[in-house]
Amino acid sequence: MRAYLLSRLAQTALVVFLSLSAVFAMVRLGGDPVLLFMPMDIQAKDVNEIRQRLGFNDPLPVQYARFVGGALRGDFGESLRYRRDALGLVLERLPATLLLAASAVLLTLVVAVPLGVVTAVRRNTLVDHAGTLATVIGQAVPGFWLGLMLIYVFSVQLRWLPTGGMGSLAHLVMPSVVLAAFFSARIARLTRSAMLEALGEDYVLTARAKGLTEPRVVAKHTLRNSAIPIVTLAGLEIGQLLGGAVITETIFAWPGLGRLTVQALLNRDFPVVLAAVFVISATYTVINLLVDVLYGWLDPRVRLR
Repeated sequence: MRAYLLSRLAQTALVVFLSLSAVFAMVRLGGDPVLLFMPMDIQAKDVNEIRQRLGFNDPLPVQYARFVGGALRGDFGESLRYRRDALGLVLERLPATLLLAASAVLLTLVVAVPLGVVTAVRRNTLVDHAGTLATVIGQAVPGFWLGLMLIYVFSVQLRWLPTGGMGSLAHLVMPSVVLAAFFSARIARLTRSAMLEALGEDYVLTARAKGLTEPRVVAKHTLRNSAIPIVTLAGLEIGQLLGGAVITETIFAWPGLGRLTVQALLNRDFPVVLAAVFVISATYTVINLLVDVLYGWLDPRVRLR
């Protein structure tokens, strides 16, 4: 187990390093960021002095070596826009994104897993057809459209919920629903498929032959043996929620990491972009590691190597 964890941590470090290197190369192709922060009437010599001070006049290999050296110390430089430590700025926005992602994951698990179980157990009934239709709609509806419709209905017409921002629990409701809608549909459909496959296995027939009640057969024997693909998809979805909440955070003016990253890309704020990529990629790979460890608990036949 210890050797496995050390191996996976080494792989995590390699993934994060390669991600940062790729993003470093791509953002440098986006153009010179200095002119975005300078007055229109600034002289060329002043622009050159600023570029020299920021290190943008150095050859690209020199800039990359300086970036790697700083990243190893946790120093991604100073934000060009906010004039603050880039990593500190990213970490300030991270709790807001984690809160939104956690609420969306909780909502997904509360809705999707029971829906998938019920539609599998009630196969080819009205409940199954209605649940399948709901999951198809959930995957088909664009998140931005759903967000705008929720704002129009619950904020503009009914005035039950605030249109955006972060503060009370009411501010969290609509962003969580929008973020969870697509992922709930995917997990519900996967749960249904995994349950249908498990319900036909011999151990389920044996459990029923022993006289066990149907709820116990479903919960103890069927659902647990169907959990590995569900946990795999859920782990991947959590990573996507952290990095893919950009649209939701923008629509609802949620002060999270995704919104900050988009603003940094538009402003060519390289230090903030790289710090954000570091946090997102590290979190994503750690979540994948936790999912792998969870496999061994769900299925003793799985051995971590």
